[in-house]
Amino acid sequence: MENTATSIIPSVLEPWVQIVVPQPCYDRFFIDLDFLNVLCLKVVLSKSLGFAIILGSVLVKLPQILKIISAKSAEGISFVGVILELAAISSTAAYGFAHSFPFSAYGEALFLVIQTVLIGFLVLFFGGQAFQAFLFLAVYGGIMAYLMSPMAPLTLLAYLQASNIIIVLASKLIQASTNYRNSSTGQLSAITVGLLFLGSVARIFTSAQETGDQLIVLTYIVATACNGLIVSQMAYYWKSPPQTEETVNRGDNCTVDKMIPLYTE
Repeated sequence: MENTATSIIPSVLEPWVQIVVPQPCYDRFFIDLDFLNVLCLKVVLSKSLGFAIILGSVLVKLPQILKIISAKSAEGISFVGVILELAAISSTAAYGFAHSFPFSAYGEALFLVIQTVLIGFLVLFFGGQAFQAFLFLAVYGGIMAYLMSPMAPLTLLAYLQASNIIIVLASKLIQASTNYRNSSTGQLSAITVGLLFLGSVARIFTSAQETGDQLIVLTYIVATACNGLIVSQMAYYWKSPPQTEETVNRGDNCTVDKMIPLYTE
């Protein structure tokens, strides 16, 4: 005889709930009413955090973008740093897509790519390099189309993912050293920096739970430490004014080192 013990969730909502509570945990929770199943609790927590990160990533860099547009300046932000961050985010998106990881494990990378590309465009545009700004969009679009296509070999994607640790360390140390030299964090957004730090912390757990990929987990551990360094500088230099052009010309003319925080990874 068929089990008549139905779910406490309306049937119309079951497909949506199972996005966060997949089988067999859905049956454990909503049919067996075993809400204390430890393994399922970890699965649901990981899924929930993953989708929360993705939702937050949709707007996480909007404060940074608005701040640049409002000031009509990308002071304190390095195009080199943007490229480093973009490389890390792009490789994560392509790596997760190619390995068919759950979207909740890497989906925020796709939204962060769009926002980071826009920041790179604005850095060039407000730096008086309009042609280079549009060229940057075209070149990056071509590269990303290749990495997300079946033509990109898995070995290449694995190599790019492995290089993320070096990219994270390099980009964050560049930002930290620039902040130290300027005694200011320039046009960096405290909201963006804080959200990226919290996101990298959460990703340590979700990556371990959903992918089991040691390389990705290690990358997020490094990213958390580095993002924490930028957060601490943000707090320390909170009331310090950003570098002015006069100050830069007087001896801190190393704007190539100025960049945005790295979410990742």
